Amino acid sequence: MTDVSPPTRLWGARFSGGPADALSRLSMSVQFDWRLAPYDLLASRAHARVLHRAGLLTDAELQRIVVALDELDHDARHGAFRPTPEDEDVHTALERGLLERVGVLGGKLRAGRSRNDQVATDLRLYLRDHVRQIAGRVAELETALIEQAERNIDVPAPGMTHMQHAQPVLFAHHLLAHVHPFVRDIARLRDWDRRAAVSPLGAGALAGSSLPLDPDAVATELGFSGAAANSIDAVSDRDFVAEFLFCAAMIGVHLSRLGEEIVLWTTREFRWVELDDAYSTGSSIMPQKKNPDVAELARGKAGRLIGDLMTMLVVLKGLPLAYDRDLQEDKEPVFDAVDTLLLVLPAVAGMVSTMQVNAQRLTETAADGFALATDVAEHLVRKGVPFRDAHEAVGHLVVWCTVHECDLGDVSDADLAAVSEHLTPDVRDVLSVDGALSSRGAPGGTSPKRVREQLDSVRERVHTHAAWATDS
Repeated sequence: MTDVSPPTRLWGARFSGGPADALSRLSMSVQFDWRLAPYDLLASRAHARVLHRAGLLTDAELQRIVVALDELDHDARHGAFRPTPEDEDVHTALERGLLERVGVLGGKLRAGRSRNDQVATDLRLYLRDHVRQIAGRVAELETALIEQAERNIDVPAPGMTHMQHAQPVLFAHHLLAHVHPFVRDIARLRDWDRRAAVSPLGAGALAGSSLPLDPDAVATELGFSGAAANSIDAVSDRDFVAEFLFCAAMIGVHLSRLGEEIVLWTTREFRWVELDDAYSTGSSIMPQKKNPDVAELARGKAGRLIGDLMTMLVVLKGLPLAYDRDLQEDKEPVFDAVDTLLLVLPAVAGMVSTMQVNAQRLTETAADGFALATDVAEHLVRKGVPFRDAHEAVGHLVVWCTVHECDLGDVSDADLAAVSEHLTPDVRDVLSVDGALSSRGAPGGTSPKRVREQLDSVRERVHTHAAWATDS
C-alpha cells in the first residue's frame, strides 16, 4: 500500500482529530484567494530575509528558501503548481509547495508571522497593484472623452436640467462634465494608496513577536511607507478594503451615469450619437435594432459594485478586535470589484472613442424648448430691470409663445410690448445660440474660450494619471 501524506495544515496540533467535512468546506478559501499567491510569495521572500538578519536562518538556509520560493512562484504562475482540494487557503497551499521543495527547512519560515498578518499584507499588496491597473483604465476612458470633446469643440447642444431643455451648452462642455468625476475617482485612488501603504507583517496573530524581527525593513522591501503602529489594528483593520470598495462603487456610479446618457443619446428621440457596430448588439427577433449594450451593462454593473461595498461594511460593523474569521469575507468583494472594473472600463472607453456625434442634430435642437429665455432675462437685467421682474416678463413671453405655437424670435414688436413693457425689440440681439454660448465666459462656463481652457487642464491631469498608473 502506498503511503499517503497527510494534508498540510497550519494548525491542528492541539486537536485530536481532523475537522468535519462541513467545516472544511465552509473554511476553504483557496478557490478564490489563490490569486494572492504572487503577493504571498513576495512577502515570504522579505520575511525570509528578515529571519536571516535576525540570525534565525543561516546564509545557506536563506539561499535554499529563496530559490525554492522563486521556483514555486514560477510554477504557480505557469500552472505547474496548483492548490489541491485539501489546501485550506493560499497560505496552506504555498507552504505545502515549499515543504515539497526544501523539506522541514520550509517550516522555519513560519516563525514570527501568522496568517492574520500574512493575509492582511497580501491583500494590501494585491490592491495597491490592481488600483494602478484600474487607474490606467480610467485614464483611457478620460482620454476617450477628451478626444471626443476636441473633435466636437464647436458643436452646440441642448443643456438639460430635470431632463428638460434648459440652456444651450457646448457638447464638449457636457462631455468634459463626465471627465471631472473620473478625475476625482483617480484622485481618491491615489489618496487611498497613501493610506494603504502600511505593512501589517510583523504583527503576528495580534501581539507582535518576541523574535528580533524588523517590520520596517519588511515594509520598505515590499514598497510600503512603513510598518503598522499597532499590532492589533494591523491584523483587524479592513478600512483599506472598505475604502477601496467605496472608490470602486463611485467609479461604477460615474460609469452608470455616463452609460445612462449614452443610452438616451442613441434613441430615436435624441439621435445625438451613433454607436459603432463593434460596441453594439442586435435583436434576435427585430432585425432593425441596434442596442447600446455596453452602456446598459455599465449601468447595471454599478449595482454589483455598490453591493460589494455594502457586503464589506456589514461584515465589519460588529466585529470585535482583533482578527475574526468573518474577515475571510473581505476578499471576494474585492476581487469582484477589481474584475468588474477591469472588464467594464475598456469596453466603455472603446464605445466612447468610436461613437459618431450627430453635430447637425445637436445644433438644430440646441435652442429648443425656449432654451434662450434665460439670455433674454439676463439681457433685461443688464438694462437695469430687477431679475424678479425680468424673470416674470420672460415667463409671460414663453406662455404667449406656447399658446401661439411660435418661438421667442418670432414674436412681433407689438406683441413683445403687449406682453411686457420691458420687452423691447432689442431682445432679439441675444436670441442666438452662438451669442448665448459666448456670453457664458465665467470660470467653469460653457463659452468656447472656457471650454478650451478646461480641455487643456484636464488633458494635463489625465497625463499625470496615466503616469501614476504605470509607476511601480
